[in-house]
Amino acid sequence: MRITQSMLSNNMLRNVMSSYSKMGKLQEQLSSGKKVNRPSDDPVTVMKSLGYGMTVDKVAQYQKNLGEVNNWLDSSDDALDGVGKVLHRAKELVTNAANTGTMTPEDREKIKIELDQMRTQLQDLANTKVGDKYIFSGTLTDKPLYENGAYPDVTTDPAFNKNVEIEVFDGVTLRVNTTAAETFKAMDDLFNELETMSDDGAGFGDALGKIDGLMDDVLTKRADIGARSNRGELMNNRLEMQEGAAKKQRSENEDIDYEKVITDMITQESIHRAALSVGARIIQPSLVDFLR
Repeated sequence: MRITQSMLSNNMLRNVMSSYSKMGKLQEQLSSGKKVNRPSDDPVTVMKSLGYGMTVDKVAQYQKNLGEVNNWLDSSDDALDGVGKVLHRAKELVTNAANTGTMTPEDREKIKIELDQMRTQLQDLANTKVGDKYIFSGTLTDKPLYENGAYPDVTTDPAFNKNVEIEVFDGVTLRVNTTAAETFKAMDDLFNELETMSDDGAGFGDALGKIDGLMDDVLTKRADIGARSNRGELMNNRLEMQEGAAKKQRSENEDIDYEKVITDMITQESIHRAALSVGARIIQPSLVDFLR
């Protein structure tokens, strides 16, 4: 086979262009910090990176959901803490009212006035909201629990006793609401009963046991909220671990090793200079001059 000057020139041009292409790719990797900058560079690596990115985005959404969970639980606990304080004060007042030796009818009338204000406070707490959602209204989050002067009858409106759940992981949900319609209704009935009692103190003593029962119910609900808050914290730790693992895998998949790429770049530059030097010896000077 006869080797012509033209063939040598064409081969050299192809080699020089190939060398430039390799150096261009290495320079692009150094500037971007990524192994691939377009799908055609390495489709498999790109697909893996997309998968890791979707995992990171999904975890971020679950973390936002957990933030919503914490808002609900914290607001519920704060509201029930307020309820507990009201009941504690009511117990003090009822204990005093039950004392037939020192309390006068006028004193009991003053106590009833304060109990009426406390009843209103409980109604306000029953309508506690997170954002635009009523947290004690079951799945009817757009409706207040206390409305038009009354609490709902959960036997005819069971939605007020249903659970509101938020997804916090794949297939894992947390109940965020506290069903308290019956508790608030029982408190309202009790306060109404206290306000209509006779001024001789009869009946106030019997109400103490009912107040204690309601206080125990509130404490039980707060304990349940605390348990769910702890689980939410565990789920948040799990999400943080998964997020860290996904980001690490994505980095290992797509980020370059700067030391290696710089070394490859220096090596490729040396190969390129050597190719030009060898080419200058075997082709016509005019072509070499043109290439320079």
